[in-house]
Amino acid sequence: MTEQGASRVTGLSAEDEDFARFIANIKRSTAIDLSQYKETQMRRRLTTLRMKHGFPSFAKYYEAISSNTKLMNEFLDRMTINVSEFWRNPNRWQLLMDKFFPAMLKQSPSLNVWSAACSTGEEPYTIAMILDKLGALSSSKILATDLDEGVIAKAKIGSYLERSLRDVPPDFQTKYFRKSDGAFLVDDKLKRAIRYQKQNLLTDPFGEQFDLIVCRNVMIYFTEDAKQLLYGKFARALKPGGLLFVGSTEQIFSPGQYGLETADTFFYRRTV
Repeated sequence: MTEQGASRVTGLSAEDEDFARFIANIKRSTAIDLSQYKETQMRRRLTTLRMKHGFPSFAKYYEAISSNTKLMNEFLDRMTINVSEFWRNPNRWQLLMDKFFPAMLKQSPSLNVWSAACSTGEEPYTIAMILDKLGALSSSKILATDLDEGVIAKAKIGSYLERSLRDVPPDFQTKYFRKSDGAFLVDDKLKRAIRYQKQNLLTDPFGEQFDLIVCRNVMIYFTEDAKQLLYGKFARALKPGGLLFVGSTEQIFSPGQYGLETADTFFYRRTV
């Protein structure tokens, strides 16, 4: 059947059918379900990437990324929205350092923390700095996960441009970074404290008994159904009383449906 014939059968335009097949092929070959992402944003982003390389259709683009590791990594990088900064929204991190972590450490000297969708590592390194400041880094565990192996590799290197450090308090900059050839290198002590792992949030199992889960500025790209799935999974992965820390545009409405309650702005506590 021709593309036009197939489109008449499905009721989709040729362009929509082309993108739908791309979504299906990606899910089959990588287990990444693009249908769980907001379509308008994702399709626009991937169309720009496809056209940048001159592929006339998503079918041709899929053929190319299936056999070209560089193109596949670029696709993953574009799809997973790798935007991160140290101490993003500094007052929220200050609250974690001044209020929530000290309260947790009174209950247990060893904390179990997960930075989900960690991107290039700024977030888990911020967590590590704070735990070290509180004298709890060596006794605690920090897991950092992301779908994109390329950004995980960058995070492990721990080299950043100056603009990424703009919100880091001056005393933390002095203590935890070393300038080298125009870049800022994270202290090896922080690197050793973090365990990195590839993970697909939508399909892979979560760990459990976390004191804190940080997942910020990622959920805004998912559909409402995907958000509900993930909030439920995050809540179950927390200890009773554990906290979920979300981004500044990701307020959870009716957190009680997930067994959560509001602990402070952008912080949600597991209640059961």
